[in-house]
Amino acid sequence: QVQLVESGGGSVQAVGSLRLSCEASGFTYSSGCMGLFRQAPGKVREEVAFISSVGTPRYADAVKGRFTVSPDKTKNTLCLQMNTLKPEDNAMYYCAAGPLSDRCELVSFSAWGQGTQVTVSS
Repeated sequence: QVQLVESGGGSVQAVGSLRLSCEASGFTYSSGCMGLFRQAPGKVREEVAFISSVGTPRYADAVKGRFTVSPDKTKNTLCLQMNTLKPEDNAMYYCAAGPLSDRCELVSFSAWGQGTQVTVSS
């Protein structure tokens, strides 16, 4: 059974940085896609980034150039470095795991973490 646990959220001022982590059990980076999503109050969930061992990382336009996703294979953890944060980045951030693909944005993610809150003040 795949379990995902996010951490690293918090409060930061605009243009600050945060680093989110998603620790996986029952799942390894080489076995599937990992995705990061976010949902702000009253808004639909949106994609943030995707990564797999057989594809290149993909980012939503809203975060491209500011966010970087990378795996820490020794810890079976996915990391999201978020720089130059903006108030519009305020949201609950979730990680998810799904089947292996070089087009992770097209897969169906079946395992989800509980989320970690990111709050950016102006």
